[in-house]
Amino acid sequence: MIKMSKMHKRVVAAHGALLALSVLPAGSALAQAAQANELQTVTVTAQRRTENIKEVPVSVSAIKGERLDVLVSGGDDIRLLAGKVPSLNIESSNGRTFPRFYIRGYGNTDFSLFASQPVSLIVDDIVQENPILKGFPIFDVAGVEVLRGPQGTLFGRNTPAGVVKIESEKPNLKKVEGYYNLSYGTHGTANVDGAVNVPLSDKWAMRVSTLRQHRDDYVDNYSDVAKTNKTGELDGYNEHAERVQFLYSPDSTFNALFNVHQRTTTGSARLFRANLIGRGTNGFAPGTDLDSLVSNALNGQDLKTQGANMRLSWDLGAVKLYSITGYETVNHYNSRGDIDGGVPGQTGVPFQVQTASRMTDLKQYSQEFRVESKNAGPLNWQAGLYYFDEDATGGSDNFNNAQQQTSRVVSNQKNKAWAAFGSVNYTVSDDLTVRGGIRYTDDKKDFTTLEHTNVTLIGPAGVSESKSKVSWDLSGTYKLNRDVNAYARVATGFRAPSIAAASATVPVTVADAETITSYEAGIKADLFERRARANFSIYDYEVKNQQLTVVGGNSNITKLINANKTKGQGAEFDVEGIVSPSLRLTGSASYNFTKIEDPNLYVTRSTTGTVTDPVGANGLVSINGNPLPQAPKWIFNATARYSIPMGDGEFFVFTDWSYRTKINFFLYEAVEYTGKPLTEGGLRVGYNWAGGKYEIAAFGRNILDQRRITGAIDFNNLTGFTNEPRTYGVQFKGNF
Repeated sequence: MIKMSKMHKRVVAAHGALLALSVLPAGSALAQAAQANELQTVTVTAQRRTENIKEVPVSVSAIKGERLDVLVSGGDDIRLLAGKVPSLNIESSNGRTFPRFYIRGYGNTDFSLFASQPVSLIVDDIVQENPILKGFPIFDVAGVEVLRGPQGTLFGRNTPAGVVKIESEKPNLKKVEGYYNLSYGTHGTANVDGAVNVPLSDKWAMRVSTLRQHRDDYVDNYSDVAKTNKTGELDGYNEHAERVQFLYSPDSTFNALFNVHQRTTTGSARLFRANLIGRGTNGFAPGTDLDSLVSNALNGQDLKTQGANMRLSWDLGAVKLYSITGYETVNHYNSRGDIDGGVPGQTGVPFQVQTASRMTDLKQYSQEFRVESKNAGPLNWQAGLYYFDEDATGGSDNFNNAQQQTSRVVSNQKNKAWAAFGSVNYTVSDDLTVRGGIRYTDDKKDFTTLEHTNVTLIGPAGVSESKSKVSWDLSGTYKLNRDVNAYARVATGFRAPSIAAASATVPVTVADAETITSYEAGIKADLFERRARANFSIYDYEVKNQQLTVVGGNSNITKLINANKTKGQGAEFDVEGIVSPSLRLTGSASYNFTKIEDPNLYVTRSTTGTVTDPVGANGLVSINGNPLPQAPKWIFNATARYSIPMGDGEFFVFTDWSYRTKINFFLYEAVEYTGKPLTEGGLRVGYNWAGGKYEIAAFGRNILDQRRITGAIDFNNLTGFTNEPRTYGVQFKGNF
């Protein structure tokens, strides 16, 4: 607690400094120049209504416009959002598929096909529950919002850590318009995306959006340690995705939006590298060559998903009624890789492991009915009903060196849930607004092992779990002056029980439901006559019965457990400002402290790493007092844009930087399985003209080419995988 008390002193000091800035006299030199250079108001839908971000009593960040365009320019997947706002981390041991999200250090490292996560991804108002659905690429997007802390009232489903919310650009009835974007860079990386909006009549409009991404295979693959027999190249991908939307708006009282989308991905699975980690260190082993790989296994990944949704709204005068229907499917998913990361006889590879994850079918249906008031008075409210139905079938295969299947386990999970919710806003005075909400959720899972070939399962073949829970939140926003709001919030959240498939050594395991109680307070301010804005928050949360995933240890398994208690504390800060008409800056920082508190909780340990946790008499290690996995204490982010008028356009330079401190890969702590701090920077230099209609630029991502080990396999050898290499290229964009 000494560390936290020091942190709280820094928080209070920063809080006071921000408040002092907010009440500087308007006659200062900086404020006098403000009229011509004001920041645009940022609106978010964190409370299911469009509101000024300053008015929302939630710690929320929004990434929109050029800042988002720059991040996606290099052809990266959704992991590009990691570290770009306070307290957000995203990682994957499956490459471009199956991302895992963490907010305020709170997430889930489970790589099983039926894993649930405490961070919910919501795209166009539809929850993407299964992790395979969470990797849909970002293109033709109006913005990304990151809501930190429990969102258990209005969003509800598995949101105790928070929500990442993505909203597509919508059709409009005004005119034919659109954009096209083409880029080409290192390793043959190509990114082509575009959209066109077409009014079909005075009541109908259509918007078609498309994306194509490609990277060449560029990592040499050898079948022997001496690297005399090259068998091919790996680490490329091909991705295409489409979205077609239709808008029907016959009058001001009714609106219908129809959305159909699909994604197809092929390419390499994650590249695992045997003996990548230097023994006794957390750095690369001597002689590491990241442009080559030694492997005797097949490596590949293919995925096809499809979905559709329908959003209807009726303006009935006193209230507005919404119906939101969503349907998502995974047609097929197969990801196969060399988990041991090496070849027979290679030093440190005691046994061979080649596995594949397969999902043969997933269907997800969701329906929400919501009604919101339109009162001119101080009281407004929302209420609704929600239904969720998922049916997923998938499993895993093991193979020998002859590429023959040696075992298979296939399981099915059916998940049905429903909820009723309500929220009330009340304006007590011109300065004070209070909000409160409540949600009742009932969740049931039926899990069955359908097939087990050459595997003798332990325990029952199936299990059923059912749980119901009430979650709630209460917040208040107070206007300190016309430019500064202070808020406080207490909220609870709930995640239903999770189930993991059986293996040869572990039966079907169940993690019981977890709950969170979170306290948060902060300030949101417009500064210097709206030439700058700043947000600051502090929080403290406690998770009871947290679901944790024991990964590896001494075999290739996942096992679910519950920790008695986990605590998290921290602070978040972000600022944006116009220094001059030519220079704009943003910056953000977060401090996230997490701690597992359960003196009776022990897990299997690595047989190869240097474990630093206490070891019990049974050979298991205590994780009491450890931080959560993939939870950096500090995250920093900064951007700068400088422009010079030139001709009928402008020359500009845009740079963005993110930094995170070290992370643990697993629940236990080991020297080798602690990821080093990571700094990644981007640079974009270009020229736009014709009022921004056209733009040409050169770009670079991870321009320092800082390579870090970002994950590991601990049960066999010092196998690991890394972040993406430096890429650079050119880009052309046009609008019409």
